[in-house]
Amino acid sequence: MRVKDNVTAPGRVTSGILLGALGVLAFSFTLPVTRISVAALDPWFVAFGRAAVAGVLAIGYLALSRPPRPVTGQPADAEQRVMSGSSPTAAQPDAWTGQVAVDAEREFPRGSWPTAAQLRRLVVVACGVVIGFPLFTSIALTQATAAHGAVVIALLPAATAVFAVVRGGERPSPKFWLAAGAGFAAVLGFVAVSGGMAGGFRAADLWFLAAVVVCALGYAEGGALARELGGARTICWALVLALPVTIPVAVVSANGLGAAAGPAWLGFAYVALVSQFLGFFAWYAGLARGGVARIGQIQAVQPVLTLAWSVVLLHEHVDVVTVVVAVVVLGCVVLTQRAR
Repeated sequence: MRVKDNVTAPGRVTSGILLGALGVLAFSFTLPVTRISVAALDPWFVAFGRAAVAGVLAIGYLALSRPPRPVTGQPADAEQRVMSGSSPTAAQPDAWTGQVAVDAEREFPRGSWPTAAQLRRLVVVACGVVIGFPLFTSIALTQATAAHGAVVIALLPAATAVFAVVRGGERPSPKFWLAAGAGFAAVLGFVAVSGGMAGGFRAADLWFLAAVVVCALGYAEGGALARELGGARTICWALVLALPVTIPVAVVSANGLGAAAGPAWLGFAYVALVSQFLGFFAWYAGLARGGVARIGQIQAVQPVLTLAWSVVLLHEHVDVVTVVVAVVVLGCVVLTQRAR
């Protein structure tokens, strides 16, 4: 099934942009607070422990928000009309949860459990955003600064757009790609000028790049699934499916917890409650409403925000070049939102 990015109504795209921006704001703190946490806690515990905590919360959310039971006799093409928005009577997803409203539920009701096909796709989401990205960035941040990670992770919007084309069937316009490419070039220029790639790639760079690939895949697949399950239920099911892995690894890697100070635990609490849980409520709902490729480009702003939080929380230095790149990247993001 092909879901094209240009079928979304203007109002729906606007709300998708706002929700996507809220998700990016939540995620922009992730690298700095993760670095604070891994300074005192095992990176494997930070990665799997945050997912385990969020997974337990996800069980509660799914139990309290159980959708209606499926009914028989629904139209064979109902799912396609709800996902694509091609039906003139199809309801819009809720702004916060990304779930389809009551009218659409009556046309294509969802049961308490995802279908077998959806479960397979949820495994992809779990591998990308629940396990892969937290683990790879946690390991990388034991060897590199949050600011360095920010410029490498800046490749994420472009990677998300590529996976959106491959996995979600979206087809952004040439203007969209030009604007996205300009933002990508600005980030590469920043890395070159700031000396972030001096001396070639380090192990941390490879971990960051691996995090970009798996996270982009998880975003694209999750954004497509959010059109069916809703943004909140997509991340919750992914977290729950990962619990058989995240809980045992978190327990095994829980070494020296008593020696960790307050800041490390505050950072862990943030990545567990916000980065791994609440932030995805807004993010996946935004991807579902505005399109994975378009909304994914809002993440071009995230490295700029992460650099700012690195200054505030970690006292890292940000020079004039960073400010210039921030303006350029923000301009490119505006252009991607206007491109059709």
